[in-house]
Amino acid sequence: MTDTSIDALNQKLDRLIEAVSRLAPPPVPQTDLNVADCFVWQADPGYLEPVRKVNRVDIGLIRGVDRVRDILVDNTERFAAGFAANNVLLWGARGMGKSSLVKAVHARVNAKAKPGLPLKLIEIHREDIDTLPKLMGLLKAAPFRVILFCDDLSFDHDDTSYKSLKAALEGGVEGRPANVIFYATSNRRHLLPRDMIDNERSTAINPSEAVEEKVSLSDRFGLWLGFHKCSQDEYLDMVNGYASHHGLDIDPERLRAEALEWATTRGSRSGRVAWQFTQDLAGRLGKPLKD
Repeated sequence: MTDTSIDALNQKLDRLIEAVSRLAPPPVPQTDLNVADCFVWQADPGYLEPVRKVNRVDIGLIRGVDRVRDILVDNTERFAAGFAANNVLLWGARGMGKSSLVKAVHARVNAKAKPGLPLKLIEIHREDIDTLPKLMGLLKAAPFRVILFCDDLSFDHDDTSYKSLKAALEGGVEGRPANVIFYATSNRRHLLPRDMIDNERSTAINPSEAVEEKVSLSDRFGLWLGFHKCSQDEYLDMVNGYASHHGLDIDPERLRAEALEWATTRGSRSGRVAWQFTQDLAGRLGKPLKD
């Protein structure tokens, strides 16, 4: 074989190697829990993406849920301090601050945490619940205590991934790591559609066993914190709190009238509706909202 033939062959091999390299998946980024306090679990390829700026509000702006707020703060503070604490299910009316409260409590607890040992908050998406065991395996050796957070958790009729969640929370051979706790929000108390539970009851040989299989998932949460629709006074208190916090200068009577009209057009009163009204009001007044 001549030198020219060898050079041509080497060039072809180089092009082949380059083409194969382009087809290979990119390397999985290394997870470093020191770079941030909040992360999002990216199930594919399997790493924690840091969140530099968390979308949350100050805990003082979350009104109408004082009792459940205090319970969640106490549970989280005990967990952060290394003591026993429960998994928490925040369930109930939409827009009443369930997910906002989790993020706000995390910030409050971290403000009091020991330097160098912050509490970590990791969000896992609903569709990635079946990768929860993999994530827990990644976290169990971490030197930090971690809240795993799933927003709007629920399961549909043909979805069996709730069984993975049951085993990961409690009941598996290895169990939940001592440095990990699970917080979830849902509009459903038992995380499953009521008609799904009723159908299982009607078709099962032993109806009670079928129902217990479905509701046993919510039993994995030691704390159930219920959120209910707010009254008009609570709604107006939320609006006034937002307006004061963001420095929106407006006549109190006008603020009240416009806030009530906004709620009427939306057909509901909640913390979310109060916040949406505040954004609209700030825009009309030409005022920027605080970060």
